[in-house]
Amino acid sequence: MFFNNHPKGLFQAAISNMGERFGYYIMNAVLVLFLCSKFGLTDQQSGLIASIFLAAIYVLSLAGGYIADKTQNYKATIASGLVIMAAGYALLAIPILATPDNRTWLLSLTIFALALIACGNGLFKGNLQAIVGQMYDDFEAEAARQGEERLRWAQGQRDAGFQIFYVFINIGALAAPFIAPLLRSWWLKAHNLAYNADLPKLCHEYIAQGTAMPEGDMQNLRELTAAVGGNVGDLSAFCTHYLDIFNTGIHYSFIASVAVMLLSLLVFIASRRRFPTPGNEKETREREEEETREREEERHAMASEIRQRMYALFAVLGIAVFFWFSFHQNGQSLSFFARDFVQTDAIAPEIWQAANPFFVIVLTPVIMFVFSWLTRHGRPVSTPRKIAIGMLIAALAYLFLAVYSTLQGYPSAETFTALPEGVRSGQKAGPWVLVVTYFFLTVAELFISPLGLSFVSKVAPRHLQGLCQGLWLGATAVGNLLLWVGPLIYNKYPLWVCWTVFLLVCVISAAIMLAMVRWLERVTE
Repeated sequence: MFFNNHPKGLFQAAISNMGERFGYYIMNAVLVLFLCSKFGLTDQQSGLIASIFLAAIYVLSLAGGYIADKTQNYKATIASGLVIMAAGYALLAIPILATPDNRTWLLSLTIFALALIACGNGLFKGNLQAIVGQMYDDFEAEAARQGEERLRWAQGQRDAGFQIFYVFINIGALAAPFIAPLLRSWWLKAHNLAYNADLPKLCHEYIAQGTAMPEGDMQNLRELTAAVGGNVGDLSAFCTHYLDIFNTGIHYSFIASVAVMLLSLLVFIASRRRFPTPGNEKETREREEEETREREEERHAMASEIRQRMYALFAVLGIAVFFWFSFHQNGQSLSFFARDFVQTDAIAPEIWQAANPFFVIVLTPVIMFVFSWLTRHGRPVSTPRKIAIGMLIAALAYLFLAVYSTLQGYPSAETFTALPEGVRSGQKAGPWVLVVTYFFLTVAELFISPLGLSFVSKVAPRHLQGLCQGLWLGATAVGNLLLWVGPLIYNKYPLWVCWTVFLLVCVISAAIMLAMVRWLERVTE
C-alpha cells in the first residue's frame, strides 16, 4: 500500500539501506559508552572519537558521490561500500581484552575499523539516495508524457516517497539498539554476573589507582561488586574479569551488523535491474548522447538557474549543520544522560536509542496524512517551511529538558556521579523523560531529514546528483564534528546550561530558515 503510486524499486532501495541503518544505530547506541567501558576513556575522549567517526561517515559521502558521478557507476560504488562496511564491523567483532600493555595498539585497531566503516558508508549512503532521486526524475519524466496535470501529481509524490523510504530504512534502526544490551546481559548472566552501568568506570579507576582511588568511589565499587555477584575480597581480579565479560557481549553485537550488512548486499544485487542506470550504463548509445546533450544545455542555457539552486542548497545545508549538531546528541550527551541521570535498572541506556526509530515508524504515516490533508484543502506546506518548523520542534525537546533539569536542580554530570550511589538513585529521572525528549526530536527529524533529501533531489543539477547528496551528508558531517561540545558542557556545567545551548541553536536556526522561506520557495518552484 505504501509503495503504490511510486517508482518501482523504491521498496528494494529501502530494504538495501536497512543494513547500513542497523549498523549505524548499533554504533550510535553503544560507541561512546563502549569506548568508555572498553578502554577506560573519559566521556570527553570517547565523545571526540565518536564525533570524528560520525563526521567522517558523512563527509566521505562527498568523495563517494564524486566517484559515482565521475564513473556514472552508482551501483558498483554502492556495493563496494557495503562490503567495506562489513569488513569494518567484522574487525570490531573480535573480542580482545584491553590491558595496559595492549591498549595503544588495540585502540588503534578499533579506530582503523571505524575508518573502514566510515569509508564504506561514504561510498554507499549518498549514492543510494541519489538513485532514489533518479527514480523520481524518471517517474516525473514518464508522467510529463501523459500531460501537465499528471506531471504536477508526480512531482507531489517526491516528498512522500522520501518519507516512505525513510520510515522503512528505520525498521533496521529499531532493532539495532536492543542487540548489544541483550547480548551483553546474556553474556554477563552466563558468567553469573549482572549488568550495572556505573561499574565499568569504577573498575577502570580501580585498575589504574588501586586502593588510592577516592574513598567514596571505593565504597561505591564495593557495594556494586556485591550487588552484581562479584567477589569483594579480590577487587583487582573482579574488575578485570567484569570488564572482559561486559565488553565481550558488545563485541558480539557487531557480528549481527556484519550479517545484516551482507543481507542488504544480497538484496541490492538481486534488485539491480529495478534501479536506474545513468551515464555509461545506458542501454543504447543514442540515449547516452541525448543525456549528454541535456546536461550540456543545463550547464550553459540554464547556468543562472543552476547557480540559484546551488545557493538555495547551501543555505539549507547551513541550517542542517545545526540541526544534526543538536539531534545527534542522542549518541552523545543524551546517551550519557540516560546512563547517569535516568533509572536504568530495567532498561539499559543503549536501548533508549530505539525510541527514535520507533517514533519514526509510528509517526511518519501521521505526518504524511497531515501534509496530504493540507494539500488537498489548498494549503500545501513547502519543503523549506517544513524544515523551519522542524527546527522549532527540536527546540521544544531541549526546552523540556532544560526546564526539567532546572526543577530537579541537577548539577553537572561530574558532580552528580561523584555522589554516593544511594543519593543518586533517589534523584534519578524516570524513563518517561527520555520518551518525551525523543518524541519531540523524532518529529523534528521527520520534518527535516527525509524532506531535506527530497529538497536536495529537487535542486540538484542532473550531472551532480551524487555530489549534491554528498553535500547534504557533508553538512551532517560538520554538525557531527561539533558533537563533542555536548559532553564537555554536560560534564562541566549544570545540566540546564547544556540543554539551553542546544535550545538556542535550534531557535536561531529556525528564525534564519523562516527568513529565507519565500526565496527558497521561489527557487524550488
